[in-house]
Amino acid sequence: WQEAQKHAVGYNAGEILKAVRSSLLKVKNGKAIYERDSVVFDKIQYSWKLLAGLMFCSSKMGGALSVLDFGGSLGSTYYQNKKFLDRLKNVSWSIVEQKHFVDTGKEDFEDERLKFFYDVESCVAEERPNILLLSSVIQYIEKPFELLDTILEGSFDFILIDRTTFSTKNEKDIISVQKIRLKSYTSIPCWLFSERKFKSYFECKYFLLEEFDLFNEKTNEKYEKGMIWMRK
Repeated sequence: WQEAQKHAVGYNAGEILKAVRSSLLKVKNGKAIYERDSVVFDKIQYSWKLLAGLMFCSSKMGGALSVLDFGGSLGSTYYQNKKFLDRLKNVSWSIVEQKHFVDTGKEDFEDERLKFFYDVESCVAEERPNILLLSSVIQYIEKPFELLDTILEGSFDFILIDRTTFSTKNEKDIISVQKIRLKSYTSIPCWLFSERKFKSYFECKYFLLEEFDLFNEKTNEKYEKGMIWMRK
């Protein structure tokens, strides 16, 4: 991981936060339709399979939804799906993020449904979420499974995984450097997980209800995938 960091450009956290805040405020205030990675679009690009997972979880909870969105920025996924979430009778959407994102989230975006927390423990204690959402986040953590060990001390009935990278060399986890477009281009260390090993981590406590491929990012070395896990 340290070697990959040497070859990564990295990014200015303050500039990224500023760009994401500006774009999402436009969405919140009705001046833009959709934001992803700080870029605004004139049409929502739904992850229909993730949304189906959210709606399934809601159906199992009598029309309610209580989500811990780990690494959820300033609410990108929440706003992406807000049209549907607003039709549910009770929604609690909690984001755990880095301090500077949480500070901004609390000041500019928090409301009766959307909450921001500095750590998983305080989020679980206050909101009691039973759905864990990991969307394009766990592959950017230096020690992802150690982090998951800590997060899953909370009691989650469902785990929704979206936009997560896997290696075509299925038996090996590989550390790479990923180039990302965030207003400008940057590069950061990234895991390409062994799909088999990744699944085996969850299988002792969770049942794989469904999995789905995301073909927009498929290459000879990696592919993106989503999964819906349900507690056994």
